[in-house]
Amino acid sequence: MSGHIFRQAWIDGVTKHFPGEPKPGYVAPWEEMSEWEQTAAQTVYDQIEQFVNVSGGATARLSREQRGRFVATCWIAQIHKLIEKPKPSYVADWDQLPNWQRETDSDIFDAVEREVLS
Repeated sequence: MSGHIFRQAWIDGVTKHFPGEPKPGYVAPWEEMSEWEQTAAQTVYDQIEQFVNVSGGATARLSREQRGRFVATCWIAQIHKLIEKPKPSYVADWDQLPNWQRETDSDIFDAVEREVLS
């Protein structure tokens, strides 16, 4: 279920921040995602949840950029774990990501944090 929350936050962010019409795969529902993407989404959700919990909720003090960077870094680690030779765009560092993706990653952190703290 938590992977679904992560995915919905991604879709919501893409819908809000992507310039123009996003690729269908960007907004595909959970059921249409590949297995590796589902695994990565579930794992990154769990990492955010653990981070929020071990910080005692102090993650609320992080800047928007710090929150998004955390999501991006966790995602990149999953890509390296799950894909033998990922495309460079799959493992691009924060500064190389398009603005819409940085904003979406920050939104994901916020959505997961809200879920964890509720």
